[in-house]
Amino acid sequence: MMSVPSPKPERIITPTTAAEYVNTLAHYYRGEMARMQSWRDRMDRTTNWAITVVAALLSVSLSSAQAHHGVLLFGMVLVYLLLVIESRRYRFFDVYRRRVRLVERNYYGAIFVADNFQEYDWMRELGRDIRNPQFYMSLHQAMARRLRRNYGWVFLILLLAWILKTTTSVLQPKSGQAEFISSTMEFFHNSAIGYIRGWIVILVVIGFYGWLGYIAFKYKKADGELSYSPVHV
Repeated sequence: MMSVPSPKPERIITPTTAAEYVNTLAHYYRGEMARMQSWRDRMDRTTNWAITVVAALLSVSLSSAQAHHGVLLFGMVLVYLLLVIESRRYRFFDVYRRRVRLVERNYYGAIFVADNFQEYDWMRELGRDIRNPQFYMSLHQAMARRLRRNYGWVFLILLLAWILKTTTSVLQPKSGQAEFISSTMEFFHNSAIGYIRGWIVILVVIGFYGWLGYIAFKYKKADGELSYSPVHV
């Protein structure tokens, strides 16, 4: 049998003059900037959803004594789901931001500050990243950064609202004359959800927020592109 010759690889046309090189780099920079901005917009939408959800649940839970405090616990779960979604988007955003900053820091930065600039083979590093894209942070690292930037305050507001709901007698069904609870047993009773005892719910909430705090501060040290400057999301 006759062997079929393998097709020859097409020749890649590369810039040959300084003008072509600058033009190619400028178009590439705009393209990566557009992709970075697209993922940044997706992140902002998730944050807006989280804020909208919290505002709606707070108005429902604290406006009426008949509203159950479980609405706020459901809000914590829902905001956590949005945090996971945004952390995934943040990892993609970080990939394209890193490429943009490689060009800015090593090309435009070298032009504007030509003297006393440390050079390294950034073009080769950028080429490897384009051929073989990869994440430069884990999901937990992305969650830590989003928690410290935005979601930590959202979870704090939910926690304070839940504490207010469960420790205020006038916000409970069949409330008496007292405005606040007067014993730990009342707190346990108000924190219960159906057949789940109140102290179990309280331990779950404490454990959940303790885990969030652990994630937020375990990855506090900035790596990669964020290590160059604090001016980053």
